[in-house]
Amino acid sequence: MKAKLIIAVASVLAVVASPVLAQSNVVTIYSADGLHDGSPNWFQTEFDAFTKATGIKVQYIEAGSGGVVDRLAMEKSNPQADVLVTLPPFMQKAAAEGLLQPFKPTEWNKIPATDRDPKDRFVVMMGNYPNYIYNAAVLKQTPKTYNDLLAPQFKGKIQYSTPGQAGDGTAMLLQVFHAYGSKQAGLAYMKKLQANNVGPSASTGKLTGLVNKGELYVANGDLQMNAAQKADNPNIKIFFLAGPNGQRTAFSLPYYIGLTAGAPHSANGKKLIDFLLSAKAQQQASSLAYGFPVRSDVHPTDAHFKQLQAALNGVEIWNPDWTTVLADLKQDVAAYNQAISGQ
Repeated sequence: MKAKLIIAVASVLAVVASPVLAQSNVVTIYSADGLHDGSPNWFQTEFDAFTKATGIKVQYIEAGSGGVVDRLAMEKSNPQADVLVTLPPFMQKAAAEGLLQPFKPTEWNKIPATDRDPKDRFVVMMGNYPNYIYNAAVLKQTPKTYNDLLAPQFKGKIQYSTPGQAGDGTAMLLQVFHAYGSKQAGLAYMKKLQANNVGPSASTGKLTGLVNKGELYVANGDLQMNAAQKADNPNIKIFFLAGPNGQRTAFSLPYYIGLTAGAPHSANGKKLIDFLLSAKAQQQASSLAYGFPVRSDVHPTDAHFKQLQAALNGVEIWNPDWTTVLADLKQDVAAYNQAISGQ
């Protein structure tokens, strides 16, 4: 989802066709971006520890939330990946299309029931929430409401990732629907916002750098990714917008993890999933990744975790029905595209 990822994904074409995947000491993970940003980062730290503990090398392939699922679908007759990490509703889509197989991690009972798929195909790996970012060096006041973004000063200075392609872009559309109380009212707002929107973006992560440089004033994002990016992008500030009722809201947008159907290294995939859900790895979710651990027995107290809690102070959390979201996604995205095109 970032410019560098184009290179990474291109190189992956060689990786997945390489004889290395025929070896027994590898595991391949397809993942949405966000957890491999910065140095040190959570993914690479855990991958290195996993390899040291097991001798199994991790082949890491990154793309957009929908892109990794699309790749799995294209490879369905000849699976290359062992593990999938992505956001909702794309993990639910992968499950519905038969791209995942049931697997109960070793410490399944340490994960709350609400964070587990009823059919055992995926679980939450790390908690997260959608948000917005702005350039605090340019804007002296934090935008308060969605309507604030319709002001003329934001013309050509707002960009958000594309609903239906990016997980955060899809989340933004759902958030607007919720904030305005209906899909119809939300689409009417998105139509107005289009006057200030730079245009489509399949990537959310790359927007951060553009906001930091002032090429954009405002963009969408998510709390984990943007908090992790702040060290390299000091001008960005995270915020949550209020709807017409004056209430700032957000919802849980977790990273899910699952074992792929037909995984060429299924046993290694299971080991990697267990490792990433271990108490030690989960304890580092906030300190390394600015994410929320999923295990009920892990209670971080580090400074990053306190920052995350402070960011959500005063924000009302609601819960989407992801089954309904997935069922309506194609129709909602078509309605969105029609609204912003002015037809």
